[in-house]
Amino acid sequence: MLRDDLRTLWTEPRPPAAPVRVWRDWALLTACLAGVVLEAVLRADVVWRPVAVVSAVWLSLLPLWRRTRPLAVVTLGFGSLVLLTVASLVAAPREPVGLYTGAVVLVLVYALPRWGSGREIVLGGAVILATGALCVLADGTPVVEKLVGYVFLLLPGVIGAAVRFRGTARERQLDQVRSREREQLARELHDTVAHHVSAMVITAQAGRVLAGTDPAAAVQALEGVEEEGARTLEEMRAMVATLRDRGIGAELAPPAGVADLERLVRTPGGRLRVDLGLDGELDALPPALDAAVYRIVQESVTNALRHAVDATELVVRVAAEGPTVRVSVRDDGRRTGRGRDGYGLTGLRERATLLGGTLHAGPGTDRGWHVDAELPRARSRSGVHSRPRR
Repeated sequence: MLRDDLRTLWTEPRPPAAPVRVWRDWALLTACLAGVVLEAVLRADVVWRPVAVVSAVWLSLLPLWRRTRPLAVVTLGFGSLVLLTVASLVAAPREPVGLYTGAVVLVLVYALPRWGSGREIVLGGAVILATGALCVLADGTPVVEKLVGYVFLLLPGVIGAAVRFRGTARERQLDQVRSREREQLARELHDTVAHHVSAMVITAQAGRVLAGTDPAAAVQALEGVEEEGARTLEEMRAMVATLRDRGIGAELAPPAGVADLERLVRTPGGRLRVDLGLDGELDALPPALDAAVYRIVQESVTNALRHAVDATELVVRVAAEGPTVRVSVRDDGRRTGRGRDGYGLTGLRERATLLGGTLHAGPGTDRGWHVDAELPRARSRSGVHSRPRR
C-alpha cells in the first residue's frame, strides 16, 4: 500500500495552466529588493555585507520562476544557502551571514508542492530537508528553538500542498458536473429521438396492415421503415445505456421545454414575482435547444429563490431572433458570499457550449444577478464531427 502511494506521488503531473508571472510576482520582487537596500544601508551588524547583499538579491529573483521551474529554483536557492552556511562554518564569523530578506526562500518552499510534479516534490523536498538539517546542526541555538525553526521552514510547504489539494478537488468536482450535464443532455436527446422513432415504428406496422391492397413495393418499403426504425431505436438504447443512472425501460417522453415555462415560474408562496416574456417563433425549437432553454431558466429561478436577498422581482425573457435564441434572467436582490459560480451554472455553461452557444452569469451593474445565454437553433458544421458512410 505504501509503495503504491509513493509510486502515485512520484508520477503525479504538474497542475495544468500554471501562470508564468502575475503582478504579485513583480510586487514581491520590488518589496524584496527594497528590503535588501534598507538592510544594507541601515543595518550595522551585517556580516560579509557584499556577500550577504548578493545572496539576498539572488534569492529575491528566484521566485519569478517558482511556478514554471519549482525544482530548479528550490535547488538553486537552498544550494546557495548551503554554500553560505559551509563558508560561515569555515570562516567562523561572530554572527550568521545573510539578510533577513532571505526569508523569501519560504516562498519557494510553498511553490514546490503547489506547482511541482510528484517527482519534483520528492527531490525538492529532500533538498529542503537536507538544507534545514545542516542549518540546524550549524546553529548554536537551543534544541527547542531549532525544532521551531524547522517547523517554520516546512509550514509553507504544508500550506502549498493544502491549496493544491483544494484546487484539485474543486476541479474534479467541476469535471463531474460537466460529465453529469453531458449525461443529462445525452439522456434528453435519447428520449426525444426514441419518442419519434417509436412513433415511426408504430406507423410502419400500421402501414403493413393496411397495405394489403397496395403494390408489393409499398409493403416492402414499409417493412424497410419498420426494420430501420427498430434497429435505430435499439442502437440508441445501447449507446446511452452506460450514461443513464436509471433503467432504460423508463417511459420515453420529450423533456420539459419552453412550453413548460409558465408552470415553472409559478413560485410557491408568492415570495418572488416572476415576469415571464416569450417573443418570437418558439414553438418548433430543436429538442436539445428546447430543453436547454428550460434548464437555464429553471436553474436561474432556483438560484434566485435561494441566494437573492431582499429580491422582489425576477424578469425572464426568452426571444427567438432569427437563427438565435436568447435567454435572459435577472433579479433585483443582493447576493451574499464571494459570487463564485456554483456547480449548477458550470453545468449550464457546459450545456450551452455543447450546443454551440454561450452563457454568462454575474452581478448586475447596480444590484441583482444576471444570466444571459445565446443559443443557436442549429450547430454549425464546423462543430460536428462526422464519420464517412459505409
